[in-house]
Amino acid sequence: MLLLASNPADEPTPDSEAFGPYMGEWAAYSQALAEAGALVAGEALQDADTASTVQVRDGRRIVTDGPFIESKEVIGGYYVIDVANLDEALDWAAKIPNAHFGTVEVRPVMEFDG
Repeated sequence: MLLLASNPADEPTPDSEAFGPYMGEWAAYSQALAEAGALVAGEALQDADTASTVQVRDGRRIVTDGPFIESKEVIGGYYVIDVANLDEALDWAAKIPNAHFGTVEVRPVMEFDG
């Protein structure tokens, strides 16, 4: 899984001149993943202010508005890819458009027997 995080303040805004080319980079990246046969799934997430965080403490549900983070970076989306090894996953992660100003966490999906 490629988990995408960035500071929204660093991204081009929809009303900016840079936004169209930026979205074009995303479309090209997703198409390249699909054409390589590596794309399993991927979605962009809505803004972090739409998130709810759930915790259970002492049997009681606690719901908090917003993400459970203390940093300026928020999770913006993900890709699930199927590639041969970690090096290939890192290569795809480095090509993600927001890797230039955000972060891409590469993490294998847990596989269970049965």
